[in-house]
Amino acid sequence: MKIRLHYLDALRGFAIIMMLQGHFVYSMLDLSTIEESNALYQFWKYCRGFTAPLFFTISGWVITFLLIKNQQQGLKNPRIKKGLKRFVELLFWGYLVRLNLPMLFQGKINDSFLRVDVLQIIACGLLFIILIYCLFHFLKKKIGWIYLIIGILIFIYEPLYKDLEFNDLHMFFASYLTQANGGVFYILPWLGYVSIGAFFGCFLSINFVLKDLVGASLLAFGLLIINKSSSFFIWIDSFWEIQTVFYQIAYNNYLFIRLGDVFLLVGVFMLFEKFMRQKSLKFIGTKTLVLYVVHYFILFGSLSGIGLQKLFPKSLNSWQVAIGAILFILLCIGIVYGIDKLKRKYHEKISSFFCTRFLKL
Repeated sequence: MKIRLHYLDALRGFAIIMMLQGHFVYSMLDLSTIEESNALYQFWKYCRGFTAPLFFTISGWVITFLLIKNQQQGLKNPRIKKGLKRFVELLFWGYLVRLNLPMLFQGKINDSFLRVDVLQIIACGLLFIILIYCLFHFLKKKIGWIYLIIGILIFIYEPLYKDLEFNDLHMFFASYLTQANGGVFYILPWLGYVSIGAFFGCFLSINFVLKDLVGASLLAFGLLIINKSSSFFIWIDSFWEIQTVFYQIAYNNYLFIRLGDVFLLVGVFMLFEKFMRQKSLKFIGTKTLVLYVVHYFILFGSLSGIGLQKLFPKSLNSWQVAIGAILFILLCIGIVYGIDKLKRKYHEKISSFFCTRFLKL
């Protein structure tokens, strides 16, 4: 029997909508028209911060769930080949959406093209999940603990690698490793969220019937991490006479707090899964890549270099940006829906054409 995790579809849909509105508001809002101390604006900023961690966690969750639940395990698992194909696809779109054709026709490559985007890092996370699975597939059910340990270690040692520079490497490669080249996303520490998501993908592929219990536990644990993790790291640091990495984590505890946000959201969506089986949520949640690409073309002007951000940069007040964000989301979803409808229509016609010719033979 095919298992569908409706709460993950809904979470992916929620994450992509949060990303769409987050990018639109950040690009179009004129900050001089609002008080930055405004409670609603501060709440928006906080919510914007958990979108990427949620995306990375769900990405690791989904690919691992598909790997583990497949009947054919080990190196012959067909999901390995599909995952590698998705890896190449994500890299392709990640670079394409940042390409500027007018500059390319002048024989130049725009600087932003070399800066790694979220799609490339998700691709790297996908490759990482597959490599770990191939190396440790003999562990079967216990492989999830490998992912969890790696994810936690990536977070704990973040103060030691966050300022590293790789000046001897070409920017194309260095941008994957460090934030020094102006990128927002890089392998570390974002790979930590992918790895922890993979742990849950393993666990819930085996213990699907415990979903409600896991959801309630994640909600409670998420609140605990958000409110108490900094104090916990200070307590651990107190056992040493010198300041340790735990002290540094405690006073810049964004990774674990955002992980708490992710746990909280996943827990809520798990508990209310029965309300999340609508076709619209499933559609949005399964079209995240297409939505991302479409929004990039409209907002940032992929290929042409002309998008809303360039035409009307930070030009809207709070009411205008709120209405604009809603219209922008609806426009992106509408375009993706139209693309999907055309794709289905012509796929059926092409299939029918070849079937007819084949049967005549």
